[in-house]
Amino acid sequence: MRTVTDIDVAELPGRAVGLLRAGHRLALVAAHHDADGAPLGRALRVVHLFVSGPPDTRTELHVRLDADGPELPTLAHLSFPGGRFEREMRDLYGVVPVGHPLPHRLVRHFHWPRGWYPMSRNAGDVPPFAEPEGPYPFLEVEGDGVYEIPVGPVHAGLIEPGHFRFSVVGETIIKLKARLWFTHKGVEKLFEGRTAERGLPLAERISGDTAVGHALAYCLAVEEATGVQVPEEARRARALLLELERLHNHVADLGALCTDVGHGILGAHAQRIREGLLRLNREVTGHRLLRGGVVPGGAQLRAVPGRARMRALGDDIRSVVGLALGHTTVRDRFTGTAGLPAAAARDLGCLGYVARASGLALDARLAHPLYDYGPALEVPVHTGGDVLARFLVRAEEADTSLALVEHLAEGLDAGAWAGRPQAPGSRRGAVRAGVGIVEGWRGTITTRVEIAGGGELARVKVADPSFFNWPALPVALADTIVPDFPLANKSFNLSYAGNDL
Repeated sequence: MRTVTDIDVAELPGRAVGLLRAGHRLALVAAHHDADGAPLGRALRVVHLFVSGPPDTRTELHVRLDADGPELPTLAHLSFPGGRFEREMRDLYGVVPVGHPLPHRLVRHFHWPRGWYPMSRNAGDVPPFAEPEGPYPFLEVEGDGVYEIPVGPVHAGLIEPGHFRFSVVGETIIKLKARLWFTHKGVEKLFEGRTAERGLPLAERISGDTAVGHALAYCLAVEEATGVQVPEEARRARALLLELERLHNHVADLGALCTDVGHGILGAHAQRIREGLLRLNREVTGHRLLRGGVVPGGAQLRAVPGRARMRALGDDIRSVVGLALGHTTVRDRFTGTAGLPAAAARDLGCLGYVARASGLALDARLAHPLYDYGPALEVPVHTGGDVLARFLVRAEEADTSLALVEHLAEGLDAGAWAGRPQAPGSRRGAVRAGVGIVEGWRGTITTRVEIAGGGELARVKVADPSFFNWPALPVALADTIVPDFPLANKSFNLSYAGNDL
């Protein structure tokens, strides 16, 4: 159920307090440019989306701002993610969060011209980079023996750019600051003006390893906006694809964590298993990363995984996990490393396996189900909050995904399914909105779309779980030694692309 309420800007903090106290989560904040009779691009509207479940509940608060001086009261003191959404909105739209405790830039880098807001409808062409704002205001840690280790933004291998600044005494990390958005791509701007069908390839490529998760969240939002009813077989196929995506990513991470503590043999075996899963993916959708399986209004499968094959893969995965946990060196390196307490995970708004490894039972498959999973869905939760807990959650989620794939594949044949179009008499010519919520393999993905009267996309706002989880990495690394950074970083395995939209 989605409810929409227009409120005055002064009402926002009080409404937010009530929703947060009632157990709702702030899933996204999105600015919009509305015409509303004003000159093009002059009217600003901000949407705050709060979600909870079960039962699946979405509450939108719409606030209209003064176009000549857009300001709104900050929610940073109520919601840490809300404060970050506000900083992002200020950098991209020029909306000022009044009273924000940490007002410095989040997305903007020093070479962005002052006063240029790229998501503004009248931003125009990218101006020459000029008027540098100076270096990013990192907090400097001072004292006897403190020194800094800068890492990045350019890294070895294929990793995307990100700058990490360590303040260290000896080998112990006193403070870590991560600086991202080196490849801000303007993805949300690229959606504007596309048809829903042409928006799908862009959604699939938001974060390459999450093609199904982002495509599905996008399609669910479009379908809600347009009133398309998705057939039961398509919903089942979509749920199956989501678990196949979870499997190959979790297996890759299990192996990489073993490699990071010197057990390269187990890492190689995990990659061997992942390669088998990627080849299975290609059989199922024609693409190793499962692109093309989810389409607006439906789904399409070229093949359905067989029970015997999935059980053999499961035995192989459990063998690698058992060998890793039975190796004293591996278990010792995992245990107690980079712990994230439950309170910190809750305050930061963490999602996915990061949250579940710290004792928070958060999963959109339970809160916002896209299919009746039945007893096959078991969501593992651990309380250790360390690398070991994040390893165990992945391993147990792989088991759950194997069971779900077997359950969902039973009685499902290869084919293509298309949804029924909106009923006659539905509103046309008006802006229509929809929200899609999906438990991607990293955590909950939320996408909100608005479709203009002519059928083109007017606004697409994407909230990847990495946006919520990146701030937790420095918290978990406090008092951890520098050599454990690669291991801790891999245990979070956050997406730069999903964050740097």
